[in-house]
Amino acid sequence: MHDRLEHLLDGFDHVETRREFEERLSEDKPLTVKLGLDPTSPDLHLGHAVVLHKLQQFVEAEHKVVLVIGSFTARIGDPSGRNELRPPLTTAEITSNMRTYAEQAGKVLDMDRVRLEYNSTWLDRLTSADLLRLLSQVTVAQMIEREDFRARYSAGTPIALHEFLYPIAQAYDSIALHADVELGGNDQLFNLLMGRQYQRDAGQRQQVCMTVPLLEGLDGERKMSKSAGNYVGLTEAPEQQFGKLMRIPDGLVARYARLAAFRSREECERLARALSDGKAHPMEEKKRVAQEVVARYHGAAAAQAAREYFERTVQQRELPTGDLPEIKQGDARRVIDVMVAAGLAESKRAAERLVAGKGVRIDGILVEDPKALWPAAAPATLSVGARKFVKVLPNS
Repeated sequence: MHDRLEHLLDGFDHVETRREFEERLSEDKPLTVKLGLDPTSPDLHLGHAVVLHKLQQFVEAEHKVVLVIGSFTARIGDPSGRNELRPPLTTAEITSNMRTYAEQAGKVLDMDRVRLEYNSTWLDRLTSADLLRLLSQVTVAQMIEREDFRARYSAGTPIALHEFLYPIAQAYDSIALHADVELGGNDQLFNLLMGRQYQRDAGQRQQVCMTVPLLEGLDGERKMSKSAGNYVGLTEAPEQQFGKLMRIPDGLVARYARLAAFRSREECERLARALSDGKAHPMEEKKRVAQEVVARYHGAAAAQAAREYFERTVQQRELPTGDLPEIKQGDARRVIDVMVAAGLAESKRAAERLVAGKGVRIDGILVEDPKALWPAAAPATLSVGARKFVKVLPNS
């Protein structure tokens, strides 16, 4: 019992509450374990995989796992961790994004053993009277206690009333499913705890809330997200995944080993100490982590080939590296900004067209997202087409 408990708890940074979770496991019957994903972009990335990995462990422990696609909540937009109003998605965008989610989640989850639900199934049925009743169970003061709402309110940044509906709708998902456990990122804790409150008011046993750390993106600053352009997609090509992972700051190598390659806590702590003491080389350790990550989604052979491609085109300097012109990154944050600053594109719009035409590479790795952030941790060679090259130096 103890080993089973510790295995399932490993990797969570908050459990509300451990005692309740232990009690439910001791009942020795399958728990209904819920995770919700809103189809706000067409791609799942390594940030999503952190919690999906934990969900798969519940699958393997033979619990009743439910993956909830937020076909209703995506219309509202999750305000968690945001300092501004999220632009609403159209129904067509949501529908298009949903098509890919189950397939991509299958890169981590055994979807044959996962129940797939869409929360519009029950939320679309709510009447005006139902919504009024749900709204009456929470106060404005409770909502403003939430960190992101409080920060926006204090800064005078608009908060639309419909955003208050998001945690209520997510909480209703837990009622509809009679959830025993809900998983999420640690920016979701407010929403998960709201589920406990609503289940209690509905006469249900309150779910256990379990959150995982958020994975920083390739910029090393903001959480990984498609909108920030700092992500590694689960379905990207092996060379693309490997090349992107080689851009992470050295200080995040051990964290990616833990949250993306899923090494043990003890192993990652040893790696962090070795890197800090100079006993491990950041580049070599970064390559090992990148290879492990790519192998998870494409297999060992593809991961080895991706590593060899990187070593051949970047480390063995098959890119032109002679007397390349050099520029400082300066204030440019996105790849297209650097292209304009380097004179490789006459405008941001022109730079976006070059990216769309698959003519832009960083250290030989194709740039596919016009929102991609520049990897500022080390010097890198930016190329446009076959003849235009510039070496971009970090500011410090």
